[in-house]
Amino acid sequence: MKADNDQELAKRRAIIDTCLRMNASGLNQGTSGNVSIRHGDGLLISPASRPYDTLEPEDVVHLAMDGTSSGRWPPSSEWRFHRDILAARPDAGAVVHAHPTYCTTLAIMERGIPAIHYMIAVFGGADIRCAPYAIYGSQELSDLALEALTDRKACLLAHHGMIAVGSTIEQAYWLAWELETLARQYHGCLQLGSPPPVLSDQQIQDVIDKIAGYGLADD
Repeated sequence: MKADNDQELAKRRAIIDTCLRMNASGLNQGTSGNVSIRHGDGLLISPASRPYDTLEPEDVVHLAMDGTSSGRWPPSSEWRFHRDILAARPDAGAVVHAHPTYCTTLAIMERGIPAIHYMIAVFGGADIRCAPYAIYGSQELSDLALEALTDRKACLLAHHGMIAVGSTIEQAYWLAWELETLARQYHGCLQLGSPPPVLSDQQIQDVIDKIAGYGLADD
C-alpha cells in the first residue's frame, strides 16, 4: 500500500513539475495547457484553471475512465481527449497539451507539418496532422484529435494548440518540444516564399527503423 501511495504521489508531483516547466520554457502560457499520466484504471490530470505555481499534489485530480473525478477541483476542461487517448492507446502513459507559439501559428492556418526534417520520424510517420477545429473541451474535439493521432505521437489542433503523447511524462514533454521545434523550422521555411522540399516516405521509414535500434521512439 505504501508503495502504491508513493507511486501516486510521484505522479502527482511529476504533473505539477511538467506544468511549471511548460510555462518556464515558453512552451505554454498561463493555465491554457494541461497534463495527464495514466494511473491504475484511470488517470491523474492537472486541475482546471489553477495557477501552476500554486499547485500542491492534492490539487491534481483523479479521473476514472467513465469521466467521474475526485479531488479538490474539477479536472482540466480538456479531460475528454486525455481520457480518450489513454483509453485508446495502450502505448500511451502520458499526454501533454499546450499552446506553443509556432505550433499554434500553424494550427491557426490549419496546416500540418510535412517531412521537412528527419526528426519528424520520432512521431511515428512522415507528417504531423492538424485536426479540424472543434470547441475546446468537447467530445467532438476529442474524436477529431484521436483521428489525427492515428499512428502518431502528436498532432496539431486547428485554431487551438497541440497534443503530444508519450510512454512516460518525460517522453511526452520531450516530444512536445520536438514538435514546437519542427513547427518553428517549418514556419521559417514558409517565410522564404515557396513550399520546402520534403523527405520521401521511404526516407522517413528508414529513420524510423534506425531510431528503433536506439530506443528513441519508445523511451
